[in-house]
Amino acid sequence: MRRLWTSVVGVVAVLAILVGVNLVAEYRLSQTKLDLTQQRLYTLAPGTRKILAELKDTITLRFYYSRALGSRIPMYGAYSDRISEMLREYASASGGKIRLEFYDPEPFSQTEDRAVAYGLQGVPIDQSGEQVYFGLAGSNLLDDERTVAFFQPERERFLEFDLTRLIYELSSPKRPLIGIMSSLPVDGDPRAMMMSQNRAAGQPWVATMQLRQAFGVRNVPLDAQVIDPEIQVLLVAHAQNLSPNTLYAIDQFVMRGGRLMAMVDPHSEAQAATPNPQTGQPPSDTASSLATLFDAWGIAYDGTQISADIKGAWRVRGSANDRAQPVDYVAWFNIRDGLNTNDPATAELTQVTVASAGSLTKKDGATIDFTPLLTTSELSGVVPLERIKNFPDPGRILAEFKPDGVRRVIAARVRGELASAFKEAPPPPADAKEKVTLPEHRAKTDGTANMVVVADSDMLGDRFWVRVQEFFGQQEATPFSDNGPFVANLIGTLAGGDALIGLRSRGTSLRPFDLVEDMQRTAEARFRATEQELTKHLDETQKKLTELRTGRGTQGANAVISEQQRETIDALRRDITDTRGKLRNVQLELRRDIRSLENQLRMFNIVLVPAVLALIAIVLGIARRQRRARARA
Repeated sequence: MRRLWTSVVGVVAVLAILVGVNLVAEYRLSQTKLDLTQQRLYTLAPGTRKILAELKDTITLRFYYSRALGSRIPMYGAYSDRISEMLREYASASGGKIRLEFYDPEPFSQTEDRAVAYGLQGVPIDQSGEQVYFGLAGSNLLDDERTVAFFQPERERFLEFDLTRLIYELSSPKRPLIGIMSSLPVDGDPRAMMMSQNRAAGQPWVATMQLRQAFGVRNVPLDAQVIDPEIQVLLVAHAQNLSPNTLYAIDQFVMRGGRLMAMVDPHSEAQAATPNPQTGQPPSDTASSLATLFDAWGIAYDGTQISADIKGAWRVRGSANDRAQPVDYVAWFNIRDGLNTNDPATAELTQVTVASAGSLTKKDGATIDFTPLLTTSELSGVVPLERIKNFPDPGRILAEFKPDGVRRVIAARVRGELASAFKEAPPPPADAKEKVTLPEHRAKTDGTANMVVVADSDMLGDRFWVRVQEFFGQQEATPFSDNGPFVANLIGTLAGGDALIGLRSRGTSLRPFDLVEDMQRTAEARFRATEQELTKHLDETQKKLTELRTGRGTQGANAVISEQQRETIDALRRDITDTRGKLRNVQLELRRDIRSLENQLRMFNIVLVPAVLALIAIVLGIARRQRRARARA
């Protein structure tokens, strides 16, 4: 009896301990998490944590997810679980500055009306017209709103980037200020408009208009001695013959933490196509370079040769009077496979067009991080600059072009601690009208500098990415390439600072069964090879059978089929049946192998894991009994 009460008391004590452990864990460890996913899907990046830690006002995030979508398509259900976990992680890391609200917008409900009012995208799930929602609406105390209209699974790799950018924009509702310094008529050319009967001539470039729609834009003169500190990102697009004072202004802008997007060009097609109004001839100087700055920062730019690529080359006429077939002009080409799919600014783009571009590399010994964004294919090479500048002959250039297998970098992100290209400020220009007070000289960057360098400026020009047509008195722009979004996306990431620039693709939560997919691919390859042989045999057999049935070949269409021919027909029919059976066997074997693998996985989950745990418990029990026995002895 005493043993019984002792056992009861022991069981009660164990239960009490377990309850106490759970209560302590719930109170003390509720925020403790362990991310065991291979790609750290639920671990926030340092840049995200920095933005969340610097939040000053409350931001409300409203997640609208129709459960009917997940019940119909389980993939969306798994994705919504990841988004919910990520949002809770954001709220936890924000110190109470992120408020979360979760909604299931049922059809014809007030919740659905609010989702529509926020601009979220409703998608019909069946023929009844029922709409489902899978988006996010965020707002701050000033009632500024940002949304993700619909979470596309294809963009799951950039989930953290999209969420962090939304929060960053709500925490900084003022539009970033972009400065543009350029020798090109990016804001239009009134002279060209007056000289041409085409209304589109001389209009502002579409890429510039898109920037003005997304950001605040200010023109920076080519002789600027100081860059306004209010400018967050400076776009230097083919700025020619800059004085040491202007180069120093750009250098110090970067040293003080400003973001730079520098576009240089060995040969500007836009300038070459714009004749001088006085002489009627194109300018002789069509090149731009920032060699003084690039050399000091560890960037090597080759502006003496043109990067050419036969893959994606444009088809053009050989010459103005050439009536022959168009030829590939390797100096103008579309980049598709060379887009960096791991960078949020370029991952969703399809193609970017460049024309008469140079190339970029990282200088030997440089300590910068150099990440290519645009790269030529393995079918690229170089063309001497003189062949491009002076009345190029595309046919001859193509005939002499020899790919060298080198992938050349056309655009890259550059990050790192940089040293100034100047030991001190240069003396003011002699023709300066007024004295400019310069900020204190910075010998190096305080932290990590961030910039984008592009060895082409013609991608900004309308002719290389968009068709502008007049439609009932309005100018309609139809893009055929992604040059405009390429520039706008990169400037957007630069305007977001270190936090957004540092975010990269993270991977997806839907992990495929690699073993099953390998089995499917192997069986598919085996099936296709066998299918070709058996299909050919089927065609030949069917042809013979048709000839015998119609009596073709020897005796005409009305010939009587003999007994021997009938036996042959029956044999051919059996052959056809057997061949079709063989075609099915490979797929049957595939399903059998996959079913066997599924059974093994079920056996492992249902039987093997509990068996292993039971075995461990038995071993521990035996060891404990042996220790007690030794203690009694």
